[in-house]
Amino acid sequence: MNKRDYYEVLGVSQSASQDEIKKAYRSLARKLHPDVNKDDPSAAEKFKEVSEAYEVLSDPEKRAQYDRFGHQDPMQGAGFGGAGFQGDFGGFSDIFDMFFGGGGRSRGPQRGADLEYTLAIDFKDAAFGLTKEIEIPRTETCPVCSGSGAKPGTKVETCPTCHGSGMQEFITNTPLGRMVNRRTCPTCQGTGKRITTPCTECRGSGTVRRRRKIEVKIPPGVDTGTRLRINGAGEAGDQGAPPGDLYIVIRVNKHDFFSRDGNDVYCEIPITFVQAALGDEITVPTLYGRETLRIPEGTQTGTVFQLRGKGMPRLGNGVSRGDQRVRVVVQTPSRLTERQKELFRELSREFGEEAHEQSRSFFDRVKSALRGD
Repeated sequence: MNKRDYYEVLGVSQSASQDEIKKAYRSLARKLHPDVNKDDPSAAEKFKEVSEAYEVLSDPEKRAQYDRFGHQDPMQGAGFGGAGFQGDFGGFSDIFDMFFGGGGRSRGPQRGADLEYTLAIDFKDAAFGLTKEIEIPRTETCPVCSGSGAKPGTKVETCPTCHGSGMQEFITNTPLGRMVNRRTCPTCQGTGKRITTPCTECRGSGTVRRRRKIEVKIPPGVDTGTRLRINGAGEAGDQGAPPGDLYIVIRVNKHDFFSRDGNDVYCEIPITFVQAALGDEITVPTLYGRETLRIPEGTQTGTVFQLRGKGMPRLGNGVSRGDQRVRVVVQTPSRLTERQKELFRELSREFGEEAHEQSRSFFDRVKSALRGD
């Protein structure tokens, strides 16, 4: 597919917050909307591209899927986009709001904002999973007024300006007819209600700021960049609306011995010259305990051996696991006694003509390659 990267389209980084994404979209939409940018014939196409990028990146689930699979939808084989200018910023109605200060409808109670928390865990915890308690700051429904914003025992009145609709209508007569422009009510800020006696705890906002401890269950097989969602653990919504979600972004710390590529685990084991030449059985650490690995005689340095099923669990599977790949490195002895040196000299004489022939054959191949034979 020839689509540009959505983050590039909006001009934001991959770690951008939802507020940064929305701000970037609003700025670009103002510049590129066809009704405003009439001199640019490509404005409509650019506006569509920006709107499609925002549709995906403004939705946490779609964004997580895009971060993992790109433009390709792994479930349906279809790319992102194609659904028109939708998403929680809206389409043409919200663009109309942006340019003309109006709106076609009252918004109603808004769902709470999503939160994101980066959690660092150890390498082995990524393999076996764990339960961890974290503490996050967030807005919660006021426990005193239950989110109404009014002092308990007092009434919440209907806004006298908009009569509860949250919107005001302005009618203008034009040569083309009557134009009805709807704007957010300035008296109640779109809530449709008026609080005469605010709650002393939240001061009429209906929400309070709290630090909350939350238990997070990390499944086996997570990797750096894995996003886990905890439903309803985000910011409080308006009264009558659900809270947002909390997204846990995993960062796996490096291990001193193991490294990882996908579900396979890699390590490097030193062996002696004698073990490489004569073969041996060595003990190799794995995530699940020690394993015996047979080294055949004549093993060369850099040879990689495979321990099946000793890698990372496949996320969401719990049964299937990757492999562990063991790279052996032959260590050359650096400090030899006179007796050991003599034994090596004797060994060298024992190889004699065979070693000389192997060396000459190798250099002949090098020369042939240089000549292009």
